[in-house]
Amino acid sequence: MNDASRCLELVPLLCLAGFLANGLFGRRWSRDTAGVVGTAASVASFLCAVVVARELLRTDLPVRADLWSWIDIGELNVRFGFVADRLSVVMLLVVTGVGSLIHLYSVGYMSHDSSPARYFAYLNLFMFSMLVLVLADNLLVMFVGWEGVGLCSYLLIGFWFEDPEKASAGKKAFIVNRIGDFGFLLGLFGIFIVFHSLDFDTINNMIPAVQDRLTGNIPVFPFTMVTAITLCLFVGATGKSAQIPLYVWLPDAMAGPTPVSALIHAATMVTAGVYMIARLSHLFVLAPATLAVVAGVGAATAVFAALMGLAQNDIKKVLAYSTVSQLGLMFVAMGTAAFSAGIFHLFTHAFFKALLFLGAGSVIHAMSGEQDMRRMGGLRGRMPATFGTMFIGALAIAGIPPFAGFFSKDEIIWSAWNAPGPQRIVLGVLASLASVMTAFYMFRLIAMTFLGSGRGSAEAHSHAHESPWTMTLPLAVLATLSCVAGFLNVPELLHGGARFSKFLEPVLAAAPAHAGEHASHGAEAGVMVLSTILAFAAGGAALWIYVKHPGLPAAFFRRSPALAGLHAIVRDKFYIDEFYDRAVVRPIRTTALLLWIFVDVLVIDMTVNVAALVAELLSESLRRLQDGLIGTYAVWFLAGSMLVLGYFLWQLGGAG
Repeated sequence: MNDASRCLELVPLLCLAGFLANGLFGRRWSRDTAGVVGTAASVASFLCAVVVARELLRTDLPVRADLWSWIDIGELNVRFGFVADRLSVVMLLVVTGVGSLIHLYSVGYMSHDSSPARYFAYLNLFMFSMLVLVLADNLLVMFVGWEGVGLCSYLLIGFWFEDPEKASAGKKAFIVNRIGDFGFLLGLFGIFIVFHSLDFDTINNMIPAVQDRLTGNIPVFPFTMVTAITLCLFVGATGKSAQIPLYVWLPDAMAGPTPVSALIHAATMVTAGVYMIARLSHLFVLAPATLAVVAGVGAATAVFAALMGLAQNDIKKVLAYSTVSQLGLMFVAMGTAAFSAGIFHLFTHAFFKALLFLGAGSVIHAMSGEQDMRRMGGLRGRMPATFGTMFIGALAIAGIPPFAGFFSKDEIIWSAWNAPGPQRIVLGVLASLASVMTAFYMFRLIAMTFLGSGRGSAEAHSHAHESPWTMTLPLAVLATLSCVAGFLNVPELLHGGARFSKFLEPVLAAAPAHAGEHASHGAEAGVMVLSTILAFAAGGAALWIYVKHPGLPAAFFRRSPALAGLHAIVRDKFYIDEFYDRAVVRPIRTTALLLWIFVDVLVIDMTVNVAALVAELLSESLRRLQDGLIGTYAVWFLAGSMLVLGYFLWQLGGAG
């Protein structure tokens, strides 16, 4: 085993060691020690990841670490191993790099919390689980990491479990993800039935040999085997990556500490579904019906979430719906077989979304816990570093050139307009619309938070101050990455080499032949220019309204009650949570209550209680046989002797 393979083993194990150290001994340590241990584990993991990435680039061969034989039963042979190829190494650097910055930021943000050791233990465990997920060389090991991040989301979202609302948000995330995980499991079983293996390399190599079976119709059902498998896998992706209809857990994930929100939304859990589809892209390209569903759900989610983001006043809720929307765009890329475009947006999104969340955390920290943007404003002078870095993040996510989001988001919008068949019009319009709304709500956030005059509590504004260096340094690093990361994939249209896409090309499936039939540089340039103009216009409109005329929205809604009512519906998230509560949660609770009464109480408990009562009565009767009195024993002895004597006399009489 070479040094790179040893480093690959250490990448997740160092995070696991940090979890164990803080979990076992953290209560004896100071707050600073817990933070240093957790951050050191994460940074060491990142340094090992850099060594692995350098070896991959030097040799152009995947780095592997085969740890042990896990399951060997019949045809099921699973080894617990890791692999760092061109796809997983991108995720490896994102998870460890952004995760390390979030750990460093947390040292300052959680400096006054009463349970820092528990916090950093959970954070390290989260990174360990995500690293197992992205480095797994087979589906079963991936599923271990998949379930691990689900568990850690429950622990971190409900970190302040003393608050019932926050504890409920953690449970909601856990339960909703279990629904998606059921679909993932069904897809995993389907793959094993067809391939008799769960190893990624084996699956990809065997596809030509089993293609007839994959593309053959399933008896009774009107779709092919590969369509059924990929649809089940996509159900799992909708849970982890918060797509319609399983997106509802992600906005509530804001209940956790802000660095947790950054970690979940930027670098770890929510990207798992996108990564899984990319990892199995060779299967998904054989199922055009599934790709159409993926693209359609992604486009609908992108617009639906962006629409809700327009009306939110909680700074973290705006960013939460922004994440759901951006994930929708990534799924549009996956559904149009532009896999490298989706992964590139995942890559750039990790930087500017982590930056925006950590910037929001800096604002909340300065405002003594205030999250309502209506009570902010005028913070630019008091928090220049936070303002400058968040402004860069807003430019990046809005797709303003030359920031990172311009290169990654425009590639997805172009892939939507270039999709096969008539669906390209719908996908293109929805993706462009989501992009325009993104620019508007992000600059609305900037305007309401930093510009104009201060609102809300004068005391809170008077105490507002810039965050410590442990919080501003990660903001500066992420802002720099948000500026330069896009240049890794400058398209050929702009005389670039599309290096990121070409780097991933060997490990991702090629798009179907028809996917590029409408492509032309002129059309691509037109889409790029139009998207940029619309982003500038939307961002400028938001600044004009919320800085120059902040009372305009309220006056507009007063003059139009119908639009005011529509705004209230959007602000209240279309009452989807309430609908789920009445249509799903309450019926399940009622059914569970009835089953408890009629099955558990009236059948199981009654059966057990009757059996216990009978046993008690019998034991009470038999107990009288042994009461400890010699006279009683003499009577029973005499009765027994008489019975024996009578039996022998009866036998003798019968013989005579």
